[in-house]
Amino acid sequence: MSFTFPRRLARLTLAALLVAPVPLVLPGAAHAAVPCGGGEGSDPPAQRSWALNRLAPEAAWPLSRGAGITVAVIDSGVHGDHPVLAGKVVAGRDFGFPDFDGQCDIPGHGTVVAGIIAGRDGVDASFAGIAPDATVLPLRVLDELGITQDESAPGRIAQAIEFAVDQDVDVINLSLQTEDTAAMRAAIAYAEQRDVVVVAAAGNLQEGQNDSGAVFPAAYETVVAVAGVDEAGKHVGSSVRGPFVDVAAPGYNLFGPAPTGDKYFFQNEGGTSFAAAYVSGAVALLRSYYPDMRATEVRERLLATTDAPPLGRDEEVGAGVVNPYRAITAVFSERSARPAAGVTPAGDPVDPAATARVVALWTIAVVLVLAIALLAGAPLVRRGRRNGWRPDHNNA
Repeated sequence: MSFTFPRRLARLTLAALLVAPVPLVLPGAAHAAVPCGGGEGSDPPAQRSWALNRLAPEAAWPLSRGAGITVAVIDSGVHGDHPVLAGKVVAGRDFGFPDFDGQCDIPGHGTVVAGIIAGRDGVDASFAGIAPDATVLPLRVLDELGITQDESAPGRIAQAIEFAVDQDVDVINLSLQTEDTAAMRAAIAYAEQRDVVVVAAAGNLQEGQNDSGAVFPAAYETVVAVAGVDEAGKHVGSSVRGPFVDVAAPGYNLFGPAPTGDKYFFQNEGGTSFAAAYVSGAVALLRSYYPDMRATEVRERLLATTDAPPLGRDEEVGAGVVNPYRAITAVFSERSARPAAGVTPAGDPVDPAATARVVALWTIAVVLVLAIALLAGAPLVRRGRRNGWRPDHNNA
C-alpha cells in the first residue's frame, strides 16, 4: 500500500498489475537515461520545509551525514536524475517491469521517499534529505498504484527485501503495506539476521475507517513502525494507531522531488509513507556515525532518544517524534539503553551563565582571602618598619 499521493491515491493500498518478477539488472550495472516518469511537479516553496525545521538534521551533520550508508527504497522506483538525487541513486532492480534499474517512477511516490531520506542539501533552500551523503538503492515493486487482487504481491515484496539484504544495504525503507505471510516473515527475519534495520510506515486509515488493527510489515517486532505528526506535533488523524507503533515523524503537508524534471511534488495531506522516510534518514545518520552498532542497538537508541509524549509512550506516536541529533549525541549509562541520569547529551544546550557564575564565585573568594591577609598583616608590617626589620626584643 502506498500511503500518499495525490488525493485520489490516498485511499489506495498496494500496486496494481504486479506480475512475476524477472531478474533484469546486475547490481551496480550502469543505467541508461530514464525515458519514463510521472508529473513534473511545481517550483519549490520560498520557505524551508517545516519538517526540516522540526527535525533539524543539520545539527547532526557535523557528526554524520550518512556517508557510506546505502538505503534500499522498495517502492515505485526513483527518478535518479533529479538534482537532489543525481549521482546518489545506484543501479537497482525492477521486479516485473521493463529494465530501468529501478529508476523509472510513474506515480512519483518512491522519488519523494528517496529525496526525504537522502536528498542533497544546497540545491534548493527549502529542501534537503535527512542523510544527504547516503546512497539509495531503488527496488521497483509498484507501478500504477491501485488495489490489487494479486495474491502473489506480498511474495514479490518479500523477494525485494531479500534482494536488498543480499546487496549489503544498511537500511530498508518500506513505505507500503502488504499481507502477513510466511514469505514476508521469512524476509524480515533474514534482514534481522543480516543486521539490516527495516523501517516501515504504520499505515493510513482509509475513508470511513476508525481502526485498521495491525499493519504489516510495520507490525513485525523487529521493524521500526512509524506514525505521522503534523506541524503542531499532533498525531495525524489518518495515521494508524496501535501498540505496534514505535516512533513518529512529520507526516503532513510535505513535499519532495518530482519523478520527472527538477521540480517538486506537494502532498498537503501527507502520510506515514513520508514519515517512514524521515526515520530511515535518521537511521542512516546513526549507522554512519556508529558503524559497529548492531541493528537491535540502533533501534533501541532511536526509540530512547525521541521527543517523548508528555504521558509517556502511547499508541499514536509510540516512543515519540524521532530526534536525529539526540539519537547520535545522547550519552548512555553503561548498563542502560536510556540516556544516563544527570548527564547532558554531548552538545546539548547548557546555561550560558553557568561558567560566569562559577568564575565570579571563585574571584570573590580569592579577593576575600587576600583582603583578610592584608588586614591581618598590616600591623606586622608597621612594626617591622619601626624596628628597621630587626627583632622586637620587647615582645620576644
